[in-house]
Amino acid sequence: MSEHNASAPRLPEELSEASTIEDLPDEIAGQEELEDYQEVEIPEALQDPVDPGSLEHRDFEDSEFWKKIPGFADVSREEFMDYRFQVKKSVTSVDQLEEILGDLVAPEFLDDVRSGMDRAPMSMRVSPYILSLIDWDHPYEDPLRIQFIPVGSTQMDDHPLLMFDSLAEQDDSPTPGLVHRYPDKVLFLALDVCPVYCRFCTRSYAIGGDVETHDKVNYRPSKKRWGPAFAYIAARPEVEDVVLSGGDLYMLAPGHLEHILEVLLSIPHVRRIRLATKGPAVMPMKILTHHEWTDVVVRMAEKGREMHKEVCLHTHFNSPNEITDISREAMNHLYENGVIVRNQSVLIRGVNDDPETMVRFTRQLAYMNVQPYYVYQHDMVKHVEELRTTVGQAIEIERHVRGSTAGFMTPTFVNDVPGGGGKRDVHSLEYYNEVTGVSVYRSPAVDEDRVFLYFDPIHLLPEEGRKRWADQGEHPKMVREAIEEAGMEDKTLATDVIQGPSLVAGD
Repeated sequence: MSEHNASAPRLPEELSEASTIEDLPDEIAGQEELEDYQEVEIPEALQDPVDPGSLEHRDFEDSEFWKKIPGFADVSREEFMDYRFQVKKSVTSVDQLEEILGDLVAPEFLDDVRSGMDRAPMSMRVSPYILSLIDWDHPYEDPLRIQFIPVGSTQMDDHPLLMFDSLAEQDDSPTPGLVHRYPDKVLFLALDVCPVYCRFCTRSYAIGGDVETHDKVNYRPSKKRWGPAFAYIAARPEVEDVVLSGGDLYMLAPGHLEHILEVLLSIPHVRRIRLATKGPAVMPMKILTHHEWTDVVVRMAEKGREMHKEVCLHTHFNSPNEITDISREAMNHLYENGVIVRNQSVLIRGVNDDPETMVRFTRQLAYMNVQPYYVYQHDMVKHVEELRTTVGQAIEIERHVRGSTAGFMTPTFVNDVPGGGGKRDVHSLEYYNEVTGVSVYRSPAVDEDRVFLYFDPIHLLPEEGRKRWADQGEHPKMVREAIEEAGMEDKTLATDVIQGPSLVAGD
C-alpha cells in the first residue's frame, strides 16, 4: 500500500496516549466542530485496544500497481484510467496473456491455462485493471486469477447431478431474455456480453460466447427483442421490481440504457429498477471517465426519485483484492450523486471462504458506501467444481460475519437453489446431511408443492460420503433419505435439474 494513503488506519497506540480531545491527531482534534470540546477528558475505555489488523478495511491501494506488468509498464495513470483503454486492452486469449505478462509467469503456467480453457464454459475476457491486481508471483493461490483464469491442473469432475442451466431460468421465461419467477419481480436480460467473464457465472448457458463444450443462447441488444419484454411487464400489474441485467449493463450503449430505463419508468406499476453490473469491481474507472454512461445512471436515478421510484445499482465485488482507491473514488462519485449501490457476492473457495476475509470485505464495502446485500452459495455450474464450498461452511462463515458490523451492512447468505426455487436463506433449509452433502429447501412463495435440493461438492465430503457418491446406485437412495428426513415425502421433487426419473422420491 502507498505510504501516502491518507485513508490508512492509524495505530491504536497513537490514540491511546491521548487524555483529551486536543491530544488526538490533527485530523480529529483539528475539526472546527470540536473546537469547544478540546479540553474534554476522554473517558476510560471498557474494551480492549483495537487490533490494527481490524482496521485494514480502511486502506485502499493507490499506487500505480499496473506498471509491474511488462505490457503496461509505460502506461500513464491518465491512460490506465480511460475506460476505452481498459476495453481495448482486455485479454481474450492465452496468447495475449503471454504477451502482456512477459516473463512474469513460467511457460508451464500458461500451458496449464490453455488446458483449463479447453474445458471452460466461458470464454476468456480479463480487464487490465484485474490483470494488474493479480499476484503473479503466486498465481495459483491468487483470488482474482481463481475467478477469471482457469487452470487445468485444479479442475475437477462435475457433480453427477449438475445441469447447465442449474437455476432453470429458461423454464420461467415468457419471452427470450425475461425471467418471471417471483410474483412481483422480473429479470430483464438486456444483452449477453460482459466487461469480464467470470468462470463461475450461473448464466454460462448464454454468456461468454460459444465455446468448444457448449453452444449458447443469444441475447443481443435490440429494441425489437426488448419489445415483447416491455409488453409483458406492462401487462402484468403485479410486477413492481425489475432487475436489469444480462450480460452486463456496463457494455450497453448509453442511449440503449436510457431507452430501457425511460420505458420501464413510464410503466406505472414498476416501482424499483436495479441495474446489475460487475463493472465497478473489474473496471471502476468507467464510472469516472465514461461520462455519458454514468450521466445516464445518475439522471435516471434522479428521475426515479422525482417519480417516487427507485433506480439503483447492484454490483458484484467478491474479494478485498479487487478494491482499490479507484474503486472508492468511483463509489464516492455515485454516492455524491445520490445513486444507491448494493453488492452481491458469491462464496468462492480460495477467494472469500474464510471468516476473516469475509469480515474485512464486508467492512470495506460499507466503508465506501456500498451496502453488502447478498452472499450467494456458489451455484452448481459446469466445470468449476473446485470453486464451490459446502452449505455447512457458508453457515459457519455467516455466524462470524453477523455481529461484526451494523446489521444493515451485514449481507444475507443465500442459496439460489437449483430447479428454480429462488433465493433461500442458506440456513433456512429443511434438512442437511453433512456426510452426503444433500440439503433440502422449500420455497413456498415460488411453489408450495415442490422441494429443492442442493448438493455439496463431493471432494469436500467425508470419506463415507465420497464412497457413496462413487456408487451410482447410491444416488437415488441419498436423495430419498434426505427427503424423508426432511418430512417432505408429500412434495414433488424439482426433477428438472436432476438427471433421471429414478431419483424422484418414492420411485
